[in-house]
Amino acid sequence: MTIRTLDDLLAEGVSGRRVLVRADLNVPLDKQTGAITDDGRIRAVLPTLDALVQAGAKVVVCSHLGRPKGAPDPQYSLRPVAGRLGELLGAPVHFATDTVGDSARSTVEALADGQVALLENLRFNKGETSKDDAERAAFADQLAAFGEAYVDDAFGAVHRKHASVYDIPARLPHVAGRLVLREVEVLGRLAGEPERPYVVVLGGSKVSDKLAVIEALLPTVDRLLIGGGMCFTFLKAQGHEVGTSLLEEEMVETCRTLLERSAGKIMLPVDVVAADAFAPDAAHDTVAADAIPAKRLGLDIGPETVAGFAAALADAKTVFWNGPMGVFEMPAFANGTRGVAEAITKTDAFTVVGGGDSAAAVRALGLDESSFGHISTGGGASLEYLEGKTLPGIAALED
Repeated sequence: MTIRTLDDLLAEGVSGRRVLVRADLNVPLDKQTGAITDDGRIRAVLPTLDALVQAGAKVVVCSHLGRPKGAPDPQYSLRPVAGRLGELLGAPVHFATDTVGDSARSTVEALADGQVALLENLRFNKGETSKDDAERAAFADQLAAFGEAYVDDAFGAVHRKHASVYDIPARLPHVAGRLVLREVEVLGRLAGEPERPYVVVLGGSKVSDKLAVIEALLPTVDRLLIGGGMCFTFLKAQGHEVGTSLLEEEMVETCRTLLERSAGKIMLPVDVVAADAFAPDAAHDTVAADAIPAKRLGLDIGPETVAGFAAALADAKTVFWNGPMGVFEMPAFANGTRGVAEAITKTDAFTVVGGGDSAAAVRALGLDESSFGHISTGGGASLEYLEGKTLPGIAALED
């Protein structure tokens, strides 16, 4: 795979040139206040933006946020992101109130060398996500007019065949930003010949979301530790009562087959925290994984499981973690995620956090981000990479 990098572009000189940067600024916002609750993805793109600013480029940043339906929707505006990005860059970020309209054109035209503009949410235009090639191409033509070169630094979106990710590289000289390059290097290390023992920790809610990556990883990992809501479908496959816990009934037989094929590699919880209701203040206690009361639901893995998972991680040389162990947003059900995360940091392994809720949990629980080898910005993208899928945004950057 041959991909030109940001350093290649900088070596050619970007002073006075407009550089279009696809970033992943899809940050969570507080529903009541609209405030950003986790700016990790904004901070992740700073090395690329800083380098371009220092080199005197006119930087035009574009991104999506949330899932608007191809039309402007105030709750998904990137305006709060422009404010936070400006604070982190130490200079105002000029905000365009549309994607390719009058505001975008005038904002881009007014940029001076070393200044940054942010276009409004790309998904306010249906051409961004359209499955119609012509409609998507037309939007890409309009976006590409804002740049003389293109930098993709949105790893969280490279698994999408969207206009700003897939179509623009065919229209402009293109390179991978520093974040995308780092992500590909790290995940390539996992997909290649990882140092062993190689231990993968998977959580999250649904087996169906992780089935492909489980099937891809089983032949290559030494141990696969499964927690989160998805563990209950596996426990059901073992014949255990799971009460009212999250369950994908249609996946039970698949889980049974995976357990049979795993040659003992799969580790499941031996105890769980079972609650009366899905609520922060619900009555709860720890029970054996094979003794969940019929009217209770599991919301976290228990302390014995944390200890067992920690022991399985202790001698690891490579660790990949994707998905929380429980409902970490509720303090009463955060101990499993915290315990496993802390166990990962205590290993001598090369550790990778696979983006999404796992990355959010690291920050929400106040864990030291620097104690992990790498925290990915792309949950879905990182899983698809490890599944061996071709990522459209990466393929589009190849020369």
